[in-house]
Parts: sequence; C-alpha cells; structure tokens
Amino acid sequence: MPNVRSAPPATSGAELRGGATRRGDLDGLRGIAIALVVAFHVWAGRVSGGVDVFLVLSGFFFTGAVVRTVERGGGVAPMQTARRTVRRLMPSLVVVLAGVLVATVVLRPYTQLGEAAAQTMASMFYVQNWYLAIAEQDYLSPDPSVSPLQHLWSMSVQGQFYLAIVVLLAGWAWLRRRGAAGRTTLTIALVGLGALSFWYATAGHAQHQAWTYYDSLARGWELLAGAVLALAAPWLRLPNRVRGLAAALGVAMVLACGPIFDGANQFPGVAALWPVGAACLVIVSGFGTATAWPNRVLAGRVCTELGAMAYPLYLWHWPILIFYLGETGTANAGVVDGLVVIGVSLVLAYATTRLIETPLRLPPRGAHVERHRGTGFLVAATAAAVLIGSLGWQLVLLANPAVPPQALDVHRYPGAAALFSGAEYSPEPMRPTVFEGQADTPAPTTDGCITPNREVRVCTYGDPNADRSIALVGGSHSEHWLPALEVLGREHGFRVISYLKEGCPVVLVDQPSYAEWPFPECHEWSLEVLDRLAAEPPNWVLTLSTRYRMNGLGDEVPAEYLEVWSALQDRGLNVLALRDTPRLRRDGVLYRATDCLAHRGDPDSCGQNRNDVLDPHDPAAEPAAGYPSVYPIDLSDALCRPQRCRVVEGNVLIYRDDHHLTASYARSLAPELGRQIGAVTGWW
Repeated sequence: MPNVRSAPPATSGAELRGGATRRGDLDGLRGIAIALVVAFHVWAGRVSGGVDVFLVLSGFFFTGAVVRTVERGGGVAPMQTARRTVRRLMPSLVVVLAGVLVATVVLRPYTQLGEAAAQTMASMFYVQNWYLAIAEQDYLSPDPSVSPLQHLWSMSVQGQFYLAIVVLLAGWAWLRRRGAAGRTTLTIALVGLGALSFWYATAGHAQHQAWTYYDSLARGWELLAGAVLALAAPWLRLPNRVRGLAAALGVAMVLACGPIFDGANQFPGVAALWPVGAACLVIVSGFGTATAWPNRVLAGRVCTELGAMAYPLYLWHWPILIFYLGETGTANAGVVDGLVVIGVSLVLAYATTRLIETPLRLPPRGAHVERHRGTGFLVAATAAAVLIGSLGWQLVLLANPAVPPQALDVHRYPGAAALFSGAEYSPEPMRPTVFEGQADTPAPTTDGCITPNREVRVCTYGDPNADRSIALVGGSHSEHWLPALEVLGREHGFRVISYLKEGCPVVLVDQPSYAEWPFPECHEWSLEVLDRLAAEPPNWVLTLSTRYRMNGLGDEVPAEYLEVWSALQDRGLNVLALRDTPRLRRDGVLYRATDCLAHRGDPDSCGQNRNDVLDPHDPAAEPAAGYPSVYPIDLSDALCRPQRCRVVEGNVLIYRDDHHLTASYARSLAPELGRQIGAVTGWW
C-alpha cells in the first residue's frame, strides 16, 4: 500500500479582512481540498493534492494580511498578528490533542503513552515535522500502527513559515519606512527564496525523500508561491474569459492530482508543481471586478460551508481514522466504515467550529462577553492539562529510564536455546520487559557506527587483534545480528568489521523493487562499501539473503540481492548469506511485539503462523547454488517453532519493535549462528 501524507487546511479566509475583499471562491477551494484529503485518506491510500493547495492558500492569506498591516501602519504589528494567528489555530488544536491523549490512554497499549506525549508536545510547539524527520519515521499508509498525531507535521511547517515570514516582513517594513524597498523589491526577494527552496526540494527528493517530505525548507516554496501572489495581486489582471478558463483548469487539476500522482513519493519535488500551479490558477482567476462562473461555483454554499470547518475537520479525521483502524485491527476502512469515520469527523468538526472557534472569534463585548471568556478559560485550562500531562509523563520516563539487560543467566533465560537445543527452563518474568525492549539495541545504534547519511563508517567489534575477520554489511537488519557476532568473535578469535547504514541493504540501483521511493544515497553508499571491501578484503562478508514479500506471504530473494552477490563474487569475496528475520504483520499491518504484549496479548497470540512469514525452505538456497562463493545461513528454527513464530522464547523477548531483534535474544542465538558459520568457514 502506498504511503499517505497530508497537510492541514490553510488559515481562515477571515485573514483577508482589513482592506481586502473576502474570496468566497477560495473558501470553496479549501472545501474541495479538504473533501479530497479526507476521502483519499479514508479510502484511496493516496495523497490527494490538497496538501499543496492548503500550503499555497496559507501563504497567500497570511502574507497578504501582514503586508496589508504594514502598508496601513508601517509595521507588522507582531503582537496583533500573533494573537490573531494563535486565536485561529490553537483552540481547535488543543481540543484535538486533548481528545487524542484521552483516547490513547483508554484505547492504546500503555507502551505508546511515551511516544504520544512526545508527539503531543512536538505538535503543540510546532516542531512535529522535525521530530518525525529526525526519528526517520516514514509516513505510512493509515493503519493501526501509525500515530494519530503524525499528520500534524505539516501544521508545524506552516507555523514555522508564519514566524519566518513575519521576521522577513518586519525587515522589509523597516526598509520601506526609509524608502529603500517597496512591494516590487519584496516580491523579487520572495521569488528568489522560493526558487532556492524549490531547488532544495528537488535535490532532496532525489536523494532522501523520507527526510525531504518533512523538511520545512523543502516545503517553503509552496507557501511562498501563495505569498508572491498576495504581493503581485495589483499587477495580475487577466481578461475575464482567460480568468474563467484559469479557474476551470485549476479546479480540474486539483481534482485530477490524486489519481495522476503518487504524491507521497513525489512531493515536494517537481511533481508538486501540478497542485501548486492549480491553486495559483484559482487564486489569479479571482483578481478582477467580474466573477467567472467557476469562481461562482466555488463560492456556493456547499463548498464554502465545508471550507469554513476545513481546519477542525482536518484535525479530527486522521485520529478518528487511526483509532478506528486500531480497534478493528484492519488496514483499510471499507465503504460503510469509511462513511462512519467521515460522519463522526464531520460531527466533531462542526461541534469544534460552533462551540470553540466561533465564540473566540466573536468580539468580547455585549452579550458575547461571557461566552467568549468562558470558552477562552476552557481552552486555556485544556491546554494546561495537555502540557502538564505530556510533560509529566516525559519526566516520569526520564526519571525511570529503561535499562536493558547486558547479560542474562542462561539457565533462567535460555532464549533461542529453548528452540535449537531444547534447553529446559522455568517460567521467569520476561526480559527485556516491554519498556526495556525498545532500548535493547545493538552497539552501533548507540555508538554511532550505523550511519544515517552518505558517510561510510567502519567500526570493529569482537576480537580487535585477531587476524581473521567477518565484515557485517547492510542496514539495521544486518546490524541486529551484531550482538551474536560479538560473542562469537571474542570466543573464536575474529574481528567483526561493520559497514552499516540505516534502512539500506546493499543495493546497486537507485530504486530497488522493494523500495517505496528512490534512494540514490543508498546506492552511492553501497558502491563505496564494495570498493572498500575489495581494497581491504575480509575473510568473509555477512549480509542478508532474503526479504519479506511486501504483497504476499513468506519471504523471497529480490533480484537486486543477486546483483549484489555477483558484485561481491566478482571482487573475490566470500559471502555468508543470512536469511532475514520474519516481520510482525497482520493483514499487511505491522505491529510491535511490546505493544501487543502490553495490550492483553501473550507470546503466542502476539506471534504469527510460521507459514505466513516464512517459506517452507530458505528461498536463498537454490539461487545460491549458482554462486560458488555464496553460502546460505538459515536460523529460522532458532526464531520460530515448527508451526508458530512467537514473540518470546526461553523467557527472552525476541523483537524490540515489529521487525528488529532485541540484543538479548540475538546474543542467545550465538551458539546456533556459530555452529553454522563454523561449518561453512571451517574455523572451529
């Protein structure tokens, strides 16, 4: 299923007040855009293009309002601008964040409370996009494994833009008072900044799409497109017939964007010119005295009523969808279920608009004073509760850090030995615990020896003085075998040399068949690693031989892996080809072992049928026969029982998330891994 991402609706058309004519057609465009966002999220699993429409409208409305303030009074009126923006955006956001926190406590595993609290604070302070980018949380299709707050990354992008544009306009206002800069100068400056942002987005999309999607600098050009139109409005006067065609074309492009583009994997690069251009066409079509017929249609009651509550509808629909999928355990909402999700979202959006937004927008005088003050007090109290609750839970976690075990008594905690040697043991409390599991990582994660970027980092483990060596090469699924190799290296006298990159199995193409977007950085890194291995050849190279089938059961050997085997063999390198570990999936939905165990699950119910995640025989065995220097290794029997792959064996937790081994369980695999390596290498 493709990734799905979204952005929040633009700020209210009320920002056009104060000298500018209200654009009902843009309210209607916002209504169409939010309808597409919701429908595509719930049913289609694709980006609708509403993302970029909202960003353009936000840049247009906000920049236009501040520029008019400057031209009326000579300055940006920062306090007035801040009050207006906060009053428009924060109340609904606070209410939704409170609702999500309560629902998380009631419905989600307690292991997710820490992440929910962290994302709540990131969303409240408008840094959610950077939180997700740094965490490398690729934006998944909506399913129970996705955070109900993950969609708010784009709110952060807009908030950061508002702050930056106010600072920029304050500088322009200072120059303007001294006669050094007018609208033309500012427009040229914004066009230049937009061009730089577009270049940056295009380059970033080609190199690292997952990061670029969240990057405010890469998104800036879309908001700046609207900002430039707000400045250039006096000069953009098209003939009436042309304006009608522009509006019609713009609306048609908005409607066609979702089916045509895979926006989650293509935006904010060159492909985003389509929805951005569509929004710009509709905006420009309204610059004039006569109203073209497409603009009159957009200004109709249905579109504008939907546009009026677009912001709270955006805020509510995603968490409602995610919690619904989480409770039903399904990856998608069907037609009827989707209608229920949309219906509940509309009701909550209407209630939020009527009970929260409207009272706060009314002037606090006359009959409205009591309602205005009461609503303001309620929102302020809710905001305080959200912040205190989120910060409090974070402090609790900081005061009680998860410290995974460095060594376990093999008699009480045999781990994998319970499977491969039938070791007997008595029941003991599981280690690592559900809180310790995520922190039970291999050494490269903590010592920086797995790189997040293009840099090739080489580290040595095991016996650093040994003559014999095994190079461990690949991504995190290679990395999680290091604890077992460390044990073997010290025991049998060999060095373990790591060449590791996050999310990057060795690959010789920019976008392998199993990748969701191009990742040329991985290709470049792989080529350099191969050159280094050829220049300083280890005795053996250990890398993965299989991968789970993304759209089916069991596992397979991707064609790109065979290309890597050939490249290694051509360089005279001997390869230990290790079968990959099963991933925890139900109906295509990934789930974490710790969450399942914390949410009324047990080691068996949280596991999977073996024939659902593994083929009956190692898929690498047959193709490896054609490569004299490639030797398959399969530890599936030390991970799974004959019929079932559980998440706990020998009192030891197997998975720290949905597909990575805990370091504790990996260490318990050392005897079986050593037996198979010894049989191939003849070292012991």
